[in-house]
Amino acid sequence: MTSVGRAAALTGGLIAAGTALGFLRDLLMAHLFGASGSTDAFLVAWTIPETVSPLLIEDAMALLMVPVVTRLLARGDGLRPLVGATLPRMALGLAAVTLALVVAAPALVDVLAPGLTEPGPAVECVRLTAITVVTFGVAGFMSASLRAHHRFGPPAAIYVAYNMGILLLIAGLADVTGIMSAALGVACGGFLMIAVQAPAFVRCLRESPRPAVRDVSDVWVGVAAIAPIVVYTVTRQSQVFVERFFGSELAAGSISHLNYAQKVAQVPMVLSLMVVTVTFPRLARASADGDIGAVARRVQHDLAVASAMVLAATAFLVAFAPTVIRLLFEHGQFTSTDTGSTASIMRVYALGLWGQSAVGLAARAFFAQRRPTWRPAAVLCAGLAVTAVIGGLFAASGGTVALAAANAAGITLAAVLLLVGLRTGVAPVSLRRVGSDLARLVVAAAGAYGAGALTAALLGDGTPPVVELAVGGTVTGVAFAVLLVLAGPRPVTSWVASWIALGPLVRRGRTESGESIEPADGKMVSDRVAASGAGHPAGAAGADVPLGRSLR
Repeated sequence: MTSVGRAAALTGGLIAAGTALGFLRDLLMAHLFGASGSTDAFLVAWTIPETVSPLLIEDAMALLMVPVVTRLLARGDGLRPLVGATLPRMALGLAAVTLALVVAAPALVDVLAPGLTEPGPAVECVRLTAITVVTFGVAGFMSASLRAHHRFGPPAAIYVAYNMGILLLIAGLADVTGIMSAALGVACGGFLMIAVQAPAFVRCLRESPRPAVRDVSDVWVGVAAIAPIVVYTVTRQSQVFVERFFGSELAAGSISHLNYAQKVAQVPMVLSLMVVTVTFPRLARASADGDIGAVARRVQHDLAVASAMVLAATAFLVAFAPTVIRLLFEHGQFTSTDTGSTASIMRVYALGLWGQSAVGLAARAFFAQRRPTWRPAAVLCAGLAVTAVIGGLFAASGGTVALAAANAAGITLAAVLLLVGLRTGVAPVSLRRVGSDLARLVVAAAGAYGAGALTAALLGDGTPPVVELAVGGTVTGVAFAVLLVLAGPRPVTSWVASWIALGPLVRRGRTESGESIEPADGKMVSDRVAASGAGHPAGAAGADVPLGRSLR
């Protein structure tokens, strides 16, 4: 197995474990608390970790730090100057934000959810979850640094640790503190995120060379880029703000129904972005080297893979939404009425999954550039405006389904605009090829949905949910694969061929032949170390940090 394959397998396994624990967390909360005013109160507070997670761990921190650390490594400087120059100041600033959130918790609840039926518990939950601003920031700094060193194991394990903390405290304290046990678990889980990465992070510091001259200019170039990244990330998360703002004016439990539907529907999108997580350091290096052709091929390749995964999953979720929700949640305090509401939301919300995945992929290509760019933030603002307008106009009449439709419409518009902008602002991405690949995948997904819906109708209500989903998943998956081949299998076959062709196998951090293969088209290219050694600052250190090192 190639180094990228091993990294993807390791990352995928740990992400799957974290996702499974997240599901278990949601199942436990649904069983113990159902969908009620108290769960709505917790979910308003949950907005804080939901916002700081992409901001300080996944999107903003990774988009800022991975290219910065990659350039430092290429220059031979290592991690120590970056840590000394930024980590203490960042932690102090985040601590100040946490204190401000604790003091302003009542006002924050009024702004986020003015119609909330139980504001008191929401205020207390906000004060507990505010701790994640600091813990997620430190964990995100560690995660981005380790990924830039191509050590994907500990960063991928952070949500395993996080959800374990939440589960343990809910299980132990739910009878005593009620919904507050979940907020306490969130606070504890943030510290566990730091603990699970600390050993590998310390090893990176110990292995880091001591540069003769403390040059951290790339750090400040990265810091200059943080404003557009922050605005982009917060704007993307603001779709949830819009949903909860309008949802707070609906019946008690509406915010919870939206949350449960999103948690299930987003699983395939998160897994599809696993590929982007692993390949982002390569995208950053190609951008740093000025190889816009490699950037374009990387984007097209990753988009084809992510789209195939997401659209196949969308077909399944739309066809079997009631059965999925019933199997996962309908027990304890979660009723059949809750199942019907959540399933209706999920069917509509799933239609926006491709947009969610494409936005995450395209934004990485923009932010891999050395110069800051505001285009992703501006595009997301346009998408958010569409979400807010549709939600504001139709929430009263269409309820939570209208809010899900608003979310899907806004994020899909943003995805299309970002992909168009890639061609003019980043690299010569072939929009014709992207559109052709996407059309094939949509046709296959539509046919797969038809096969799944027919299967669900034939099996009927008397079929055990596990059997229905097993049979339906098999039928939907086979139908998608067959229809994709009949429609023209280029999106998947090109990915499979390139993934297999990533060899020769990495040996001791280098290929045996001294050459690399561009994954997008499988063509051999000269090793960039030799190609750029004379005139490019990355040349002396090699154009790619080896993926062949042990994954810790």
